[in-house]
Amino acid sequence: MTAPEAAADRADRTLAELGWPALLEALAARCRTPGGRRRALALPFLDGPAAARQALLAIAEGRALAEDGSSLPLSGAGDAGDALERAAKGGVLAPLELREVASLSRAAARTRRALEARASALPRMWALAGALSDRESLASEVEAAIEPSGALSDRASPALFALRERSRGLHRALKAEVEALLGDEALTRHLRDAYFTIRNERYVLPVRASDRGRVPGIVHNASQSGQTLFVEPEGMVELGNELAIANAMAAEEEERILRELSGLVGAGAADLTRDLEVLSALDLLEAQARLASDLDASAPEVTEPSEGFSLRDLRHPLLVLRGRPVVASDVRLAPPARALVVSGPNGGGKTVAITAVGLSGLMLRAGLPVAAARGSRLPFFDAVCAAVEEHGDLARDLSTFTAHLTAVRAIALDSGPGTLALVDEIAADTDPREGAALAAAILEDLLGRGATVLVTTHLDELKALALTDPRFANARVGFDPVRLAPTFQLHLGAPGSSSAIEVARRVGLPESVVERARAALAGRGGALGEALRALEAERARLEAERSALGQQREATHEREEAARRREEAAVRAERQAAARVAYDLANDLAAAREEVRRVLAELQAAPAVRKATEAARQLDEWAVTVEQAARVAESRAETASEASPAGALEAGTRVRVASLGQEGEVLEVSGGEAVVRLGALRIRRPLSDLLPLRGRAGPAPAFARKTEERLEAAREARAAPLSARDRRLDVRGMRVEELLREVDLFLDRLLAEGADDCLVLHGHGTGALKQALRDHLGASPYVADFRPADDHEGGDAATRIRLRR
Repeated sequence: MTAPEAAADRADRTLAELGWPALLEALAARCRTPGGRRRALALPFLDGPAAARQALLAIAEGRALAEDGSSLPLSGAGDAGDALERAAKGGVLAPLELREVASLSRAAARTRRALEARASALPRMWALAGALSDRESLASEVEAAIEPSGALSDRASPALFALRERSRGLHRALKAEVEALLGDEALTRHLRDAYFTIRNERYVLPVRASDRGRVPGIVHNASQSGQTLFVEPEGMVELGNELAIANAMAAEEEERILRELSGLVGAGAADLTRDLEVLSALDLLEAQARLASDLDASAPEVTEPSEGFSLRDLRHPLLVLRGRPVVASDVRLAPPARALVVSGPNGGGKTVAITAVGLSGLMLRAGLPVAAARGSRLPFFDAVCAAVEEHGDLARDLSTFTAHLTAVRAIALDSGPGTLALVDEIAADTDPREGAALAAAILEDLLGRGATVLVTTHLDELKALALTDPRFANARVGFDPVRLAPTFQLHLGAPGSSSAIEVARRVGLPESVVERARAALAGRGGALGEALRALEAERARLEAERSALGQQREATHEREEAARRREEAAVRAERQAAARVAYDLANDLAAAREEVRRVLAELQAAPAVRKATEAARQLDEWAVTVEQAARVAESRAETASEASPAGALEAGTRVRVASLGQEGEVLEVSGGEAVVRLGALRIRRPLSDLLPLRGRAGPAPAFARKTEERLEAAREARAAPLSARDRRLDVRGMRVEELLREVDLFLDRLLAEGADDCLVLHGHGTGALKQALRDHLGASPYVADFRPADDHEGGDAATRIRLRR
């Protein structure tokens, strides 16, 4: 065997020992096309970390597609490769082969459309599907000509339809003729029985051999005994000939149709072959996604071998696929450690732990997610070598130990930087002292070659390596001393005892044997083993203390949460009390605003200086009353909200300003104050004056103002001496409702002062403001008439108004 052949043989042996073929079988079982299954069984390992990352992203897209309840329309993408190859060489395909090609064309077109619609969400899958052709016209031609059963349809061509119709007519004529002969008693006495049959596509009668001369015609067959001859009556021979000719012509037409359709397939064979490959690749991708979901696998962060690995909640993939209960474990190896020594009881899962890591390494090399939780990290190993299941071979004069050392030697030959090496029960089948020395030397050699190593062992000397050499780390599988059974849970950072005596008791060895072994062990001592057991006991004690502290922390946290909830309930009660005060004030303010609107309406209907003066006096009185109420409400709100946490308010919160009775939106919070938007205004208020409301802030009314500003606007309705400039009003940029209010107040003052006319500047804009103004002026009791201003005053961008006297 050459060196490359030997290396390939060792690689195949590693794959078999780690269960890689079984995993590929599980992957193939999830494929839906023959091409996908072939690809799954021959799944290659990728070239490097970049390719693995891209493959993981593509599988993530396949899982996203499945999570949406969708799958690719691959049905019909069969195994038409041989048919396409023959058609490309000019061969004539059978009807069912043509139907298979038509199904392939349909699947390719449907898959292309399905992924094109999701191209932005599934870019990698679309990158594959973008190469698919659209040959549904070929599929339509084939499906129109060939029935699903494989029979050519009468619709395949007009000539075929005509020939088949003639054949059917001749069949009817021949059947009528032969049935008429069967009604002739003179003839039927010479027949074996009164029936007809078909031989060589000819209608024949079963004539007794002894009566052959009495039934003229052509003999087409005879029974095995020779007593019956199948004779085509003489009068039916001509019709039979015509039927044979019609059938032959129909067969020639069918052959022509098949040759024509095969030619169409041959012309597109290259595209269709590529379609078959693409659909197989997509089928494999979906199968990989389904396998990842069934394993509850995740894509690890792909790292360098020098960075170690961390597999969270790792489970052995093959155990998961078999439906067996699996105990998940964290398996971690952090620099500077590069060798993990796993110890513990027999049957506790040591081999499962290291082979799960090895199989995960192979899965990542093939671009598959691993059966571990999110947040795991795993290097892209250039090679994975294992010595797990060595057995002696008497034919080759190999003991178990010799076979083991041969496998370890092969690992050493194949190891280097970027290699993951797995050795189960290293150097176990020999004298413990010599085995320990040999095992330590083997591990030193593997680490010197740059490999990452995982070993299982019962040797105390190897467990102690991690205490003196930072390149080694310990892990153990747990053992329940109460149940005397392994827990199958891997614990990092400490070695485990073999618990052989407890295991012996569990499997039923006589109690006397168990006690004798225990006494012998105690008498022989073994300082290192005792130290390790003491270390394990101390670890168990610390673990119990840690668990108790965790329970105490949990109880403390629950008490703190209960206190926080009580405090929040008290704060809510105080805020509700403040809210009730604020709502009462808001109702009072609303009534005052309504009264203001009524008075203004009266002034607009019959403007007069006396009424304006009286309205101003009333507004002054309301202002004093409302300001006093606002101060009282503000004081109550501040008192009720002293315990409110500042963190309850944030930018965007919808609040009620208790002192004003208005709703607004918090823009920013600084210290004990917040900036609040009330319509077009921004005010700064203490947090104690703000009551949070449910939901986010909506748009506030544009006319919302402070109470003081509204009262000030009302006071301006009083008559005041006007200058020449006071007879001009600029409303540009206002909203319609603001414009109308300002114009009414402006005209009322001018009329009270005895002005004859005025000018309102509104601009051009969209024309909406100008139109609203002039519509309002046409109905205003203040206005005698109005017109566009003169050119030197602004033209149509301003309006000249003449007031009533």
